[in-house]
Amino acid sequence: MHFYRAIDSIKAITFDLDDTLYNNSMIVERAEDKLIKQLQQNAQLQDLTLASFHAEKKSLLDSNPEIYHDVIVWRTETIKSLLIKAKIPTIQIPNIIDESLATFNFWRHQMQVPQATHTLLTKLAAKYPLAVITNGNVEIAKIGLDDYFQFSLRGGVNGRSKPFPEIFALAAQKLAIPGQQILHVGDNLFTDVNGAINTGLLTCWLNIFDQDILHLSEARCLPHIEISQLPELDNLL
Repeated sequence: MHFYRAIDSIKAITFDLDDTLYNNSMIVERAEDKLIKQLQQNAQLQDLTLASFHAEKKSLLDSNPEIYHDVIVWRTETIKSLLIKAKIPTIQIPNIIDESLATFNFWRHQMQVPQATHTLLTKLAAKYPLAVITNGNVEIAKIGLDDYFQFSLRGGVNGRSKPFPEIFALAAQKLAIPGQQILHVGDNLFTDVNGAINTGLLTCWLNIFDQDILHLSEARCLPHIEISQLPELDNLL
C-alpha cells in the first residue's frame, strides 16, 4: 500500500465493480458472443458479426455521444437499429430485443467473485458504510454482493457516468457524508481516480497490472492510496 496524499479521516467507502471486486476479463466478450449468436437465429441477421455489431454501436455513439453514459440504453438501441436495418417486422422487434438482452445479461453475470473479496467486504462493512459506483450493468444482487452495500449507483440512470461528477456527488448525498471523508476504490485512473478526485472524494487506485503510475499517460493526478491487491484494504481496519 502506497500513500501519495494525506488522509485525515475515512467515514465511508465506495467501490467500482468490474476488475476491482472481481476479474472481469473475458466476461463481457463472452456475453457479447452469446448475444451475437442469439441475434443470428433470425434469418435476416444470420451473417451478423461482432465487428458489425460494434460498428453499429460506434455509429450510434457518433450521432448521439450522450448515449455513452448508459450502457443498457446504448446496447438496446444498437440491437434495435440492426433489426430495423435488417427489415425485421416491427411487431417482432420488442421480443427479439428482450430475448437478446436477457441472453447478454445472463452471461454478463457469470463471474466468480473471489472469497477474498467477500471476506474483505464483510470486515469493511462492519466498520464503514459501503456503496457501489459503476459504469456497467452488473447488478450486485445477481453476483452475491448486495448484502455488503447500502446502494449501487449506475451511470445513466443515476447521472452521467464516471468520471463526470454527478454520480460521485449523488453517492456522497445518499451516504450523508462529505466527499472528503469518502474513499472511492477503483482500477481505472481516468474514470475512478480522476473522476473521484475532481469531485472532492478520496481515492484508492487498484493497480491490477503492477504499473508505474509516474509513467502512465492516463495518470492525470495521483490517488491518495495505491494498492496492487484488494485485500490490502485490510490496513484500513
